[in-house]
Formats: sequence, structure tokens, C-alpha cells
Amino acid sequence: MGETVAPRIAIPMPHSTDTEYGERAIPQYEHAVALAGGEPVRVALDQTQDEIRKLMGTCDAVLLPGSNADVDPARFHAARSPHTAAADPRRDAVDDLLLDDAYKQRKPVLGICYGLQSLNVYRAGSLVQHIPEFLPEAARAKVDHEAGRKVPIAHAVEIEPESRLAQIVADKNADAPLLVPVNSSHHQSAEAIGKGLRVVARCPDDGIIEALEGTAPDHFVLAVQWHPERSVDDDAASRAIFRALIDAASRRR
Repeated sequence: MGETVAPRIAIPMPHSTDTEYGERAIPQYEHAVALAGGEPVRVALDQTQDEIRKLMGTCDAVLLPGSNADVDPARFHAARSPHTAAADPRRDAVDDLLLDDAYKQRKPVLGICYGLQSLNVYRAGSLVQHIPEFLPEAARAKVDHEAGRKVPIAHAVEIEPESRLAQIVADKNADAPLLVPVNSSHHQSAEAIGKGLRVVARCPDDGIIEALEGTAPDHFVLAVQWHPERSVDDDAASRAIFRALIDAASRRR
């Protein structure tokens, strides 16, 4: 028997101009993919479309990482909030190319934080541009969604029973809502949900959308608003998310 080849997972660099942020962030995603049995493949954002398409031809799945940019609100026909960070058009263009290929070829997709937002906008959804502006005043202080690296756990998410995500993190068919502690670092979230996606997790304290998954049974599409790559070494649910991506990529092969 020949040696099993690890599925190749395309990961765009997190930001096209803030290289310090990108170089600091991407090793965590690469470590999580390798730990799950995949081969991470960095996708530089300064390549031509043809170069990226050629690289995608060698990859089995896509992982869209976080970013310190925000998706351009013009992409979902909204006026810009003063709290919205500068857009990264090159990152958005590369995400779109990777998603074009993934949807055409039914390659598995995992979006994380900005990756969820990018996926939702790609599928013609919209975003909450600043969570505190969106929530009623009484709910604003309940959860710090931006807690991020200051704390290992920012809050819990409640996962829909019978969702693909529930099966992944529970390692069984869940028939009751699951509460999972997560690390999160975001000030935006999904609002109107894109075509072929559905909400499968929310923050129970304020209702903010925390995970989406694809509705097509033959295509693995999952996106989480938190950062499982930060906790893979000590959290089984985080490891299970990356393992599910690698398993889906292996099956597609």
C-alpha cells in the first residue's frame, strides 16, 4: 500500500500590507492544520489570479483565517460605520478566488472569524459592522467579544443540536443544545445570512451569530466566529473542528 498523502489546505495570508500581523497569526493556523493531519499551503496575496488558480489546483480544501481588516461595507451595500477598520481589497479578492474554486469543485471550506464574515459576504450576506452599536444598550456589557488574547476564554457559544458543528464538537449526534467555551476577538458578526448558509451557533448572552454552515449535504462548509486555532493544544472541541476539515478533504480526494 502507498503512503497516504496529507490533504493540502490553502490558507491565504491574513493581511496584504500588515505583514507583521500576518506572520504572527498564520503559524497558529498552520499548526492546527498539521496537528489534524493536513498540509498547510500559504497563499500569498500578491500573486496573479492565474497563479492562485494554479495553486488551488493542487489543494484539497480552503481555510479562511482571521484578519485585522474589515470587509468593505460597500460589498454588502451598507454605509461605513466609523468603527469599521480599513478594508483589505487584495485579501478579499484572494478569498473570492479560493471560494469560487471551492464551490465549483466542492472543496471543503473552513472560515475563522474574518473568514466567516468574508464567506457570508461572498454568499451575498451582510455584516453587523460594530456589535455594541447593534445590540440594545442593556445587552452591550454582557459579553466582550473582543477579549481575544487577553483571556483564554471570552464567552460560551450555544450550538444548534443536529447541526454538523454539533456532531463535530460533541463527537456524536447531539439532541440538545451544546454550550462550548471559546476564545473570540471580533467586533463584527454576520447579520443577513448568505445563500446556502444557515446559523448553527449563537452567543446565548446576547444572540450574536457565532457559526454558520453550508446547507448542501455534499459540500463541507463551516465557519466559526471564534478562534479554535488558539486552543488546539488543550481543547478537544477546537481540535475536532480542524480534524473535520481534514477528514472532509480526505474524503473528497
